[in-house]
Amino acid sequence: MGSDMQGTQEYITEDRDGLIITAASELVDTHNNASGKEFVWGYYFCIENTSNRKITLIGKDWNITDSFGNSFSDCTPGFEGEIPEIEPGEYFEFSSQAPLKSSNAVFYGSCQVLTEGKKIARNIKLPILQFNAGDSFIRAN
Repeated sequence: MGSDMQGTQEYITEDRDGLIITAASELVDTHNNASGKEFVWGYYFCIENTSNRKITLIGKDWNITDSFGNSFSDCTPGFEGEIPEIEPGEYFEFSSQAPLKSSNAVFYGSCQVLTEGKKIARNIKLPILQFNAGDSFIRAN
């Protein structure tokens, strides 16, 4: 998936305190299994450092809540074992998939960012993505 999200009709781009964050989602697959229908949602984030200092993405805290009220969270350091360092003008891309039992869900959360020369990380909110099987991409208000 990653930057190969050809089927996505729209990307969200937001400027967050020296970072440009681009996000997108799409319904990758649906199939039936022993426990019922499953919807596989893909999501993509690109974090571009537009500040004049190097940043380090030290962790993430994000959640997916489906229409049945089930919540899934990922509050871990790094991104799949990597702690990205992003120089000014560079970017980091991350994509993954989430298999859900629901055709509708919302993705929300933040990344912990440490700016070079600072001792305390800050939380940067990610754009909210709404997964809806009727439309592969809907922006939540």
